[in-house]
Amino acid sequence: MVFSSLSFLTLFLPLTILLYFAVPRRFRNLLLFLASLIFYAWGEPVYIVLMLFSSVVDYSHGLLMEKFDGRPGVRRALLISSVAINLSLLGFFKYAGLVVSTLNAALSLSIPVPSVALPVGISFYTFQTMSYSIDVYRRNCPAQRDPIAFGCYVTMFPQLIAGPIVRYVDVMREINDRRETFEGFFLGIRRFLVGLAKKLILANGVGMLWDSVSAQPAASLSALSAWLGVLAYAFQIYFDFSGYSDMAVGLGSALGFTCPENFNHPFAATSITDFWRRWHISLSLWFRDYLYIPLGGSRRGRWRTAANKAVVFVLCGLWHGANMTFVLWGAWHALLSALESLKVLDVERWRKTAAGRVLSRVYTLLAVCLGFVMFRASSVSEGFAVLGAMFTGWDFSLAGDLLLARTVDAYTVLVLALSALLSLPVLDALKSRLARSGGRIGAGAEVASYALCAVLLVVCASALASGGFAPFIYFQF
Repeated sequence: MVFSSLSFLTLFLPLTILLYFAVPRRFRNLLLFLASLIFYAWGEPVYIVLMLFSSVVDYSHGLLMEKFDGRPGVRRALLISSVAINLSLLGFFKYAGLVVSTLNAALSLSIPVPSVALPVGISFYTFQTMSYSIDVYRRNCPAQRDPIAFGCYVTMFPQLIAGPIVRYVDVMREINDRRETFEGFFLGIRRFLVGLAKKLILANGVGMLWDSVSAQPAASLSALSAWLGVLAYAFQIYFDFSGYSDMAVGLGSALGFTCPENFNHPFAATSITDFWRRWHISLSLWFRDYLYIPLGGSRRGRWRTAANKAVVFVLCGLWHGANMTFVLWGAWHALLSALESLKVLDVERWRKTAAGRVLSRVYTLLAVCLGFVMFRASSVSEGFAVLGAMFTGWDFSLAGDLLLARTVDAYTVLVLALSALLSLPVLDALKSRLARSGGRIGAGAEVASYALCAVLLVVCASALASGGFAPFIYFQF
């Protein structure tokens, strides 16, 4: 089941919210746990067993680590066991095919390549449960003794499929004792509707342009078509994923939880390092706290810092998928991030002048878009073919841009313009100014925002009714 489906919006969500606030408070974790299992089983009835097994593994390991609190050797062995089981499950379902095909190519073998369906959300809930075991080991939080409460944490449907990656240490108080409010509920529903509009109006809108471009052989693309297509994909994946995150954060707020923010206008970043402070924030922080800092972080000089970043980014690429395209995408970000750490790309010095600040933003946006080419490509050769088209084939004749003439209409131009505008912190600046004005202006703007959300709901319902459904991009990871 997905948020942007009629079954979720008209049946599952209203029924779950109604029952959630109808049952006594002591049963709300149980209700959320059962509702989340139904939500997951709607599309993945078989792999629900895998998710429950992963939950049992980390729940039991947490209790055992607390039981053997005075025996560091046993605790360390339990941590290794938990991490090994989690990574083995993730590795088998996600990387078995890549490992076997790589061995076949390297050693001229003919081992049958396993074809294993990837369980939806496994990358997210595996990292989530693994962070729990690590935090219990580090004594950052006590072990959760209530299996229903722990199950509610792992399976909570707002963030189960595609994040944000919620750490137990950040929500343990709300898991055990939360207080829902009218303000949190209505703010959450508003946030959910904004996210739904991002997905159905902006992401799906610009996605049509990218679909038209990607359907053509790379050799036939003009440079203008290739660049517009890649820009459209960058906007599509941003509004698709940030829209899902908005919906997850909004639903969490409505139910009394504080989910972490996952995006902060990444296309306004001034460096690759800054981009990763703004893009998929929960994943960036996970890698920082559980891999980058244990490797030494930035404490051992520039070269060690650059090497640590390289390891993190390559593994981040692999986390996204078992394909060399993701490895190269991660390596591209690793290279640029390392060059920034070594001051070869001295972005901090650029930002000291107005022209340098513009240059840093242009450099970052260009680098990110070039990376997305490989991220989206089905193969390395396809990725390089699209990159080649972007820098060659500057054919300005009608025949050269016939594809654009057929696909770029007034609606596409409008959606592209809106995407470009709303990808920048324009609305945040307006909101801050209205908040500073106070009084009736601020109150009026607040009322207007809810009225606008009602309009967005009607538009989104129309889009769904007309067959405008498209799956969330990050479901494949």
